[in-house]
Amino acid sequence: MVLAVSRSRELHEGLKCLPERTTYRALHPDLKGVWQFFGRIDVGEGWFFHGPVPDDATPDNYDYDALLQRAAGFQFSTTFDHLGFWELRVAVANTYRRGRAFIAGDAAHTHPPYGAHGLNTGLEDITNLGWKLAAVLEGWGGGRLLDSYSDERQPVFVGTGEEIIAGGIKSDRAFLERYSPEHDKAEFEQAWKELETAGSARPRSYVPHYEGSPVISGPPDSSCGIHGSHSYAARPGHHLTPQPLSSGANVFEELGNGYTLLAFGANGQKDQNVLEFQRAAQSLGVPLKVVRDDYQGDRKAYESPLILVRPDQYVAWAGDDASPDVSGILRKAIGI
Repeated sequence: MVLAVSRSRELHEGLKCLPERTTYRALHPDLKGVWQFFGRIDVGEGWFFHGPVPDDATPDNYDYDALLQRAAGFQFSTTFDHLGFWELRVAVANTYRRGRAFIAGDAAHTHPPYGAHGLNTGLEDITNLGWKLAAVLEGWGGGRLLDSYSDERQPVFVGTGEEIIAGGIKSDRAFLERYSPEHDKAEFEQAWKELETAGSARPRSYVPHYEGSPVISGPPDSSCGIHGSHSYAARPGHHLTPQPLSSGANVFEELGNGYTLLAFGANGQKDQNVLEFQRAAQSLGVPLKVVRDDYQGDRKAYESPLILVRPDQYVAWAGDDASPDVSGILRKAIGI
């Protein structure tokens, strides 16, 4: 694959016939579903382009002007700032931990630079691992906490790489094998509209989560992965959604560096639960901050008045007035 960084105002003007986008993807039957796409660096002139080229291509022996013009569908002049090459592949390590050694980011997984998934999954690896290492070094994290790093993060990338990236290429290949404007233009145009709709819906179902983690009190028989639906509800294994507190501050501003117990409308049995969490945390040496507020307004969207939040802002447990096994919940959350 080539990465071409260029400047072309004519390309910007020529693409005004299409809806405004940050990236434009071009599909050609000869490429078997592999993408060519233009991405904006700035509005008006700066571009980057990814597309397949011959294995022996160098910056000097291939016509990159013609390649970009074929992909765009019209002629334009361009000035290249950079031409580089990379291999299109998806790979993931079997485990992210071996004894005292941990891997993260590109050392743990690689896939094409599409959709910033590589950057985001790498950052989330470190966000996930960092607090767990700190917990063990500080003496309150158990052995299963470090194992949960691979348990949580590896399935997320498997789904992202194999289903979102590789799966998208396979799906586009099948589409181009099935539909052709030369064979039946009306059928192709209808199918293309449906493809656009399906593509816009894909991000709404991409919800990385740790429901099946050994340190999450998630639903029975659940697993970690990428499929789900977005919700304001505080769901174990999912990232906490931001909501305003009655003070006007966002809940994220009040989360502690360790675990945080959000206690909304805490009175009666709920207040007793809060005290039990505090006693259990003190006994186990777990840093726990309690954030109290009323259970009104936007906070009702969490659908749980008691929410235990991890240092990485993921929900470890969520409950209501029932009397939970507080010690068991906390011990599970820290991996002991």
